[in-house]
Amino acid sequence: MRILITNDDGIYASGILPLVKWAQTKGEVVVMAPKVEQSAKSHGIEIHKAFEAKQIDLIPGVTAWAVDSTPADCVRLAILGMHMEFDLVISGINRGLNIGRDIMYSGTVSAVFEAGNLGVNAMAVSTSPAYYEGAAAEMDKIWDYFETHNLFAKNPMYNVNIPTGGSNAFRVTRQGGNYYSDQFRVEENDLFTPCGIDVFTACADSGFDTDAVLVDKVISVMPLTLDRTDLALYRALKNENL
Repeated sequence: MRILITNDDGIYASGILPLVKWAQTKGEVVVMAPKVEQSAKSHGIEIHKAFEAKQIDLIPGVTAWAVDSTPADCVRLAILGMHMEFDLVISGINRGLNIGRDIMYSGTVSAVFEAGNLGVNAMAVSTSPAYYEGAAAEMDKIWDYFETHNLFAKNPMYNVNIPTGGSNAFRVTRQGGNYYSDQFRVEENDLFTPCGIDVFTACADSGFDTDAVLVDKVISVMPLTLDRTDLALYRALKNENL
């Protein structure tokens, strides 16, 4: 198996190294990750100017590139620019959960969407900052879960979130609501500083990824889709002959 690893914390983030070492037990690994942190850059890509991609020494036996752009561009460059072929893209391990509506900001998850758009199976893996250094220990369990249930044969893209402390329990989930927002602090010289705040409220719905991870402390596995159509409304409007 040939695996591409990326992230949005940057190629020198400590969370990428144990993931790469784990992936080496599964196949040939290539790393193409942002040169600097690209958190919350969503699915931004560069379409107007050149950007740097420089090969670096990261881990023996692994080809690694530091890319001066976003996680989505890392995937695009590897597949479209360098014409590499992969069986799997793994984005992570992210320092911070990517659950609820926060995934629309996530560079980590957007790399998975880009991989899926290009026809490659992919998973995003994230955890809380408190468990960042230990989360790679969960990868064998996660991989076994995917293989046991043949998940990639059912859908090409997944968003996986690991609770603090890890878990032996898994739950297939759907996207929950907001758990993170911002307040803005007014600075001098017309500057505004965003200050993250926790806005999560448990809703007693064990199907939501937010409640699964934050309340029930299980590993959330959420299938993703590229289609952003509101299918229920689409069908209703078509029934009205609109």
